[in-house]
Amino acid sequence: MASAMRLFRAAAAPAMPSLRRHLSATPVAARNAARDIASMNAPLSEIDPDMANIIENEKKRQTRGIQLIPSENFTSQAVMEAVGSVMTNKYSEGYPHKRYYGGNEFIDQSEELCQQRALAAFHLDPERWGVNVQALSGSPANLAVYTGLLKPHDRILSLDLPHGGHLSHGFMTDKKRVSATSMFFESMPYRLDESTGLIDYDALAATAKLFRPKMIIAGASAYPRHYDYGRMREIADSCGALLLADMAHISGLVAADVVPGPFGHADVVTTTTHKALRGPRGALIFFRKGVRSVTKKGVEVPYKLEDAINSAVFPGLQGGPHNHTIAGLAVALKQAQSEDFVEYQKQVLRNSSALADKLTSDGYTLVSGGTSNHLQLVDLRPSGMDGSRAEKVLESAGIALNKNTVPGDTSAFNPGGIRMGAHAMTSRGCDEKDFETIGALLHRGVGIAKDIKKSEGSGGKLQAFRDAVESGVGAEDIKALKADVVSFAEKFETVGSGPPQQPSLH
Repeated sequence: MASAMRLFRAAAAPAMPSLRRHLSATPVAARNAARDIASMNAPLSEIDPDMANIIENEKKRQTRGIQLIPSENFTSQAVMEAVGSVMTNKYSEGYPHKRYYGGNEFIDQSEELCQQRALAAFHLDPERWGVNVQALSGSPANLAVYTGLLKPHDRILSLDLPHGGHLSHGFMTDKKRVSATSMFFESMPYRLDESTGLIDYDALAATAKLFRPKMIIAGASAYPRHYDYGRMREIADSCGALLLADMAHISGLVAADVVPGPFGHADVVTTTTHKALRGPRGALIFFRKGVRSVTKKGVEVPYKLEDAINSAVFPGLQGGPHNHTIAGLAVALKQAQSEDFVEYQKQVLRNSSALADKLTSDGYTLVSGGTSNHLQLVDLRPSGMDGSRAEKVLESAGIALNKNTVPGDTSAFNPGGIRMGAHAMTSRGCDEKDFETIGALLHRGVGIAKDIKKSEGSGGKLQAFRDAVESGVGAEDIKALKADVVSFAEKFETVGSGPPQQPSLH
């Protein structure tokens, strides 16, 4: 027995000092944990001053420049608070009350609130429409619709990219299938009538009869006019196709009921949420529910879109939803139901028209001759300019817009046009007179671009032109223009995050 006890003590002895050291170190571990928690709760400016400075500089760029890219807007402080909240900490694969993780009681409430507000914002009957709020952005939302409702290599008919369409609707060249949509499905474009800049619905109808698509898309990235959704429905019915309306650019205008909307005609409607809706960077997929048709024998045939689309989003293409984005989107959708939001969208249309009129009076050619929505598409080729050079000069002067293809273009890398929109600067408080001033500043910038192009040393090469912008003949003129742009932009209230702060020194 004594021998056994000695063996036990000998075996246990080496472990006991280790245990004592562990116990004595516990206060140190606690202090380390406390420091870690304190570090995690420290502000960004202390944890990462490099990134804090980058963010402040981007804030400065946004608030001291003129933002005209039509796919951008300024979101509200309330939306930013929701997006930057603890909702980002939760993992929630699945749908409300059908999650693969526990602890989702309040996440379910948030997502259901977002769904309810999405339907309310667009005046939709929940018995006839449903909505998925989990898609991460517009392109994944569209891909989820295709994946859920089509088979691989089914046919899609959509607006041609050089004529104002979007990559997610399918695009290919003679050498390459550029868009994933065109890789997995067979896509055929319809186009504008180049003499008018308007969609050629007769040609579209003829193409649909020949191509026999399974889905037709009514949606654009750079089309300044309204879609005729009724005609699109007729064409879809003529070949048995589903009609998808992608209203990403005009969704806020549709919610405010100031432009024609697609819900009376489309089977599925998608939209991003960070453009006209002034929300976070997300997407919505609306789908019809209820009775689709009635047979001759009186049998009701239901829509079968909801399960297919939801399953395509999760688990088909995505994992856990971004709960912080959904929370921010719910806030934006509440704001979209206010009278202030409706008046804002009306002002967007007035400002867009004022800018279009100013550009026309200055001799520019607008695709379709003008605009009916928030967007202006300018063909610079008659002015002896192109989109790439104009974009570079204007960006250097603090005016953000984007080069864009126009009908007749053969290259997306050096297109003939520029695309602008009125949503962002209207959010800053600009009115029609202000947009006339913006038009005048744009005109100055394009004039500088012309002078640089003509100058010795530009050589017709884009890189030589860019070098001249940085340090050549146009540098001083651009500097003077930028000073006027900053002076103009600083007159207007900042939106969402407050004015820029002085970057820290470190």
